[in-house]
Amino acid sequence: MIYTVTLNPSIDYIVHLEKIELGELNRMDSDLKLPGGKGINVSRVLHQLEHDTTTLGFIGGFTGHFISDWLVKEGVKTNFISIQDDTRINIKLKAISETEVNGLGPTITSKEASALLTQLDQLTSDDVVILSGSKPPSLPDDYYHKMIELITKSGAEFVIDTTGTDLMNALPYHPLLVKPNHHELAELFNVTFSSVEEMLPFGKKLIELGAQYALISMAGDGALFFTPDVIYTSTVPKGTVKNSVGAGDSMIAGFIGTYVATNDPIKAFQMGVATGSATAFSDDLATKENILALVNDVKITQQY
Repeated sequence: MIYTVTLNPSIDYIVHLEKIELGELNRMDSDLKLPGGKGINVSRVLHQLEHDTTTLGFIGGFTGHFISDWLVKEGVKTNFISIQDDTRINIKLKAISETEVNGLGPTITSKEASALLTQLDQLTSDDVVILSGSKPPSLPDDYYHKMIELITKSGAEFVIDTTGTDLMNALPYHPLLVKPNHHELAELFNVTFSSVEEMLPFGKKLIELGAQYALISMAGDGALFFTPDVIYTSTVPKGTVKNSVGAGDSMIAGFIGTYVATNDPIKAFQMGVATGSATAFSDDLATKENILALVNDVKITQQY
């Protein structure tokens, strides 16, 4: 089973309007409400690709019901911890430029936090757990670390898609995959990049520090894939970018679903890039049909 963990899910309330005038009454042209949260996105795309997945995390209130009802309707398996507080709402205003207003997230009680850890204590070596995104401020600073200890103790593999200290602290536990984008990689090591070549030592560093594979996304410039021995690059398919939200999560879904099915990291890299691109070209997350239409457009090259 591929499990995803979303500690701070959301309703993403997407509002389209021609322009925004602060301090004035603005009328939207259209709006859309979607279940949000990085792990939830991963599970939705895994389900599209017909991989067995269950999404875990915390949801509560009327906003939590919206998310769980949507996933049930799509056929995505869920095993959320119900909490007393309401799941947050993130507002995404799409006008001439895009403005985001993200909620802080609910208060998670110690009992609720412990319930999720108990779920992870039931894993087996056949499972993969994808840990994605931020955590609510009410959770302990070491909560990711506690989860990783339980996952590795069970023999399961894990993927971590977060940044900063949580990512660095996870590396000694040998995550199956880490996926910072090029901006996050620079922030992680407190450097700046002016070329792809300058990224290479820092991608290698992720492997040296413990990651089994590292995937560095570079938006329209393709992606870099680091293995213990070789670095690969990819092209990206051509298309009109409609929505960058969820593209990185989709890349993880495409990679992990294919890797679990084939044990072929290069094929998984190709599928990951195709899946991320398909979501970028869609209003919501990509469908299986759109993903498969792009796979052969992704060319993988061994570079270094």
